[in-house]
Amino acid sequence: MTSPETHPAVAALLRRAHALGADPRTTNYAGGNASAKGAATDPVTGADVELMWVKGSGGDLGTLTEAGLSVLRVDRLRALTGVYPGVEREDEMVAAFDHCAFGRGGAAPSIDTAMHGLVDAPHVDHLHPDAGVAIAAAADGEELTRRVYGDRVLWVPWRRPGFQLGLDIAALKDANPGAVGVILGGHGITAWGGTAEECEARSLEIIRTAERYIAEHGRPEPFGPVVHPPLDDAAREARAAALFPLLRGLCSTDARQVGHYTATPEVLDFLSRAEHPRLAALGTSCPDHFLRTKVAPLVVDLPPSAPLDEVIGRLRGLHAAYREDYRAYYERHAVPGSPAMRGADPAIVLVPGVGMFSFGKDKQTARVAGEFYVNAINVMRGAEALSSYRPIEEREKFRIEYWDLEEAKLRRLPAPKPLATRVALVTGAGSGIGAATARRLAAEGACVVLADRDLGAAEKVAAGIGTADVAVAAEVDVTSEEQVRAAVRAAVLAFGGVDLVVNNAGLSLSRSLLETTAADWDLQHDVMARGSFLVSRETARVMIDQGMGGDIVYISSKNSVFAGPSNVAYGAAKADQAHQVRLLAAELGPHGIRVNGVNPDGVVRGSGIFASGWGADRAAVYGVPEEELGEYYAGRTLLKQEVLPEHVAAAVFTLTSGGLPLTTGLHVPVDGGVPAAFLR
Repeated sequence: MTSPETHPAVAALLRRAHALGADPRTTNYAGGNASAKGAATDPVTGADVELMWVKGSGGDLGTLTEAGLSVLRVDRLRALTGVYPGVEREDEMVAAFDHCAFGRGGAAPSIDTAMHGLVDAPHVDHLHPDAGVAIAAAADGEELTRRVYGDRVLWVPWRRPGFQLGLDIAALKDANPGAVGVILGGHGITAWGGTAEECEARSLEIIRTAERYIAEHGRPEPFGPVVHPPLDDAAREARAAALFPLLRGLCSTDARQVGHYTATPEVLDFLSRAEHPRLAALGTSCPDHFLRTKVAPLVVDLPPSAPLDEVIGRLRGLHAAYREDYRAYYERHAVPGSPAMRGADPAIVLVPGVGMFSFGKDKQTARVAGEFYVNAINVMRGAEALSSYRPIEEREKFRIEYWDLEEAKLRRLPAPKPLATRVALVTGAGSGIGAATARRLAAEGACVVLADRDLGAAEKVAAGIGTADVAVAAEVDVTSEEQVRAAVRAAVLAFGGVDLVVNNAGLSLSRSLLETTAADWDLQHDVMARGSFLVSRETARVMIDQGMGGDIVYISSKNSVFAGPSNVAYGAAKADQAHQVRLLAAELGPHGIRVNGVNPDGVVRGSGIFASGWGADRAAVYGVPEEELGEYYAGRTLLKQEVLPEHVAAAVFTLTSGGLPLTTGLHVPVDGGVPAAFLR
């Protein structure tokens, strides 16, 4: 969206950026850059001044807004050529961009700003399309560029992004007025035009020409013959779910990670072919790729048919070797003043027959890392089809990965939220306490799986929380072992594992002893006692495999310790849950898994249980109108306040957010103060 005050050049730039960013063949998430130049009035002098609007650091073309643009004076930016100290000190020029800014605000300038400002064209695109990078990363990329494009597109040898690269491209453009763009060795493409439409058309011309040339002239199977056919869908998903928690734990050795699983046809095909170990070992090429995927992936060197125990044992050894190799890579290239090593765990793990597992500080980062590795696979395919894949040398990869400018970008990131990297599974999350708890955990940074018997209700709450990078729904009847296992598997495949479980699913039958049937008793215990047991058992398996500890929280009740009237089945089931907390705290403590409970009372407003008839039954027991039941409950407490779902959610957050790291086996009352329910 643009406002009526938006400069026409900016409006055209945003339209172009959104069109280019919407097509994964053109660029990837947060990859590439685009700019526009135009005249505006200087509010100080009243005279016209030429400005450049360019995507700021860390932005995404597909979702770019005006606020995400850096705005600079072109005359001042180009005047920097007079003070440029040379390629050895070119990083100093990034700080100089601040002195070229026009007005206040605007995004921080990216390292590509010089390229856009120094190239003498009103509109400039810099993109990382798979087909273009395939030519850029081919062993004979310069010759291929001439063969594919003639003099219309020029070759620029590899150079790290920066001021000198901008000077190089500008000089080539000036010397070749018929050229429409360049292939940047090991990197991507840059195109320019007199209008936004012309620039976009030229970018697409470079990309589509490369795609057609690869399709028409490339070898049909550049990855070699199939040696590891993928497992069938059911076996593949089962193997992925079995391996993912272990992989997540291993890849969280230095810093806790969230995972993403990819089993698209291009990934499975790549991993089935004979050449994938050789190509994967070469690593990715485009800087946008390896900044997210690391210099190379971890590749499992066993066939899909290998027994699970053998794969698990091999993974542990491969992970240890990967960490040693990464540390050696760092030590080979680090110099005094290099940023400290950020972590030696892989970001990408490739398992033949099963797929790709990618990891990051949140789900989006993990997913995008996987998307970039798919881009890298496409690049390898194109380069091998035409020539041979030859990424930039290792030293240059290190200079990018441990660049001071990249380190500065990381330092600008906001501090993580308390539950960042935690994966939560909440049962009964379609309404009431469960929905409020899921919302709170997600707001505090967790990825949340909302499990409920009513899938539609869970999906509605999940959609209100955010995208599938934050919240997903799963259908589950907690009395069913099969459905509980399926819900836990869904959580594992969505985020890599489970760290935080909230046993909240429940129902309430208000009956006296003589009115309670055996079916009433069984139903009450099946849902709450049996259901909590099944969920805890299946999620504990995952937590133990991960080796990262975890939290299990039972939403019990003050009725677990308070003997209320006409409540025998519900109260007994809640007492069962309460003692499960103690038993599991004792059993799971050696694994670093803490088990605690929350004992609410009378959560009437927003409660699915009370709305389903329990409220009317309890109101009848206490002799008050149903609409006054919440007020009645509040009146019998010490604090005289009604308990709401959000209060229970706050207790869950307090127990799991790290402020009580040595607390397990505890029951926290959230009842407004009911002396009869005080724990003794």
